[in-house]
Amino acid sequence: MEDLFIAAPPYFSFTQNVSYLSRAADECLYRIEDNRIYRWIEVNGERIAVEISEANSAGEAGLRIRFQKEPTPEGRDGVIRFVREWFDMDRDLVPFYAMARQDHLLQEAAARFEGLRLIGIPDLFEAVCWGILGQQINLKFAYTLKKRFVEQYGAHTEWEGHTLWLFPQPSTVMALRVEDLTAMQITTRKAEYLINVARMVEAGELSKSALIAAGSVREAEKLLVGIRGIGPWTANYALMRCLRLTDAFPIDDVGLHLAIKHRLGLAEKPSVKAIREMTAAWKGWESYAVFYMWKTLY
Repeated sequence: MEDLFIAAPPYFSFTQNVSYLSRAADECLYRIEDNRIYRWIEVNGERIAVEISEANSAGEAGLRIRFQKEPTPEGRDGVIRFVREWFDMDRDLVPFYAMARQDHLLQEAAARFEGLRLIGIPDLFEAVCWGILGQQINLKFAYTLKKRFVEQYGAHTEWEGHTLWLFPQPSTVMALRVEDLTAMQITTRKAEYLINVARMVEAGELSKSALIAAGSVREAEKLLVGIRGIGPWTANYALMRCLRLTDAFPIDDVGLHLAIKHRLGLAEKPSVKAIREMTAAWKGWESYAVFYMWKTLY
């Protein structure tokens, strides 16, 4: 069974990306051990367990993908697409770093975390659900809720001592009762939102293709905030993590406010108006800038 090699683009650090992925002990959708990432991926209806590690081929740095079982040719191609999208490997970061090195808020983070990519959530249903679960609670509890949700309703497989999970399918979640979710400490409103989003995705009323077709981050945001339970923060979070729109800007994010406060040594968190003024230079790269500012918090 032949491994895959994916060449790394400029400004790509496997160490930085693994550091980001290692931040949450309760993360359930992948496992990290000995600087290797284990994940179960579903592509084109095929479920494929992979190990992702740092590698070199003919002197070229990149990623090595090892398979649990030999996938189909279509499955191998799907894994390549998934990994490249997950790590945003097709993004040219030269313009971002040129801007960040001149920006007072970003220059330190850009130097400390050089090579960090905006780690994505390729599946829209997962991205929106994660945004909903994380509303108005701390990150640790959000991971706890996600773990309960995934382990109750997601599929799993075993590989080399790791239990690997897939995020629950929309068809599974839409059939749940609100009480099924409130039993795991998800609020009633969030339970209703999750079930409704699952129904919309399953019915084709909410899709990545429709959001992409909207043509701009503002139009895509309008489509999302028209859905019950999705406000501007959740919409922009999904657009930056799933659609990879570099100008998505969750400006109301508390973590961003704290990061700016700490960076500038302020006594209080800055206002949204002040943040808008001090981040004017981020235009076109807001999502990457926010992602790097988040990384300064841990």
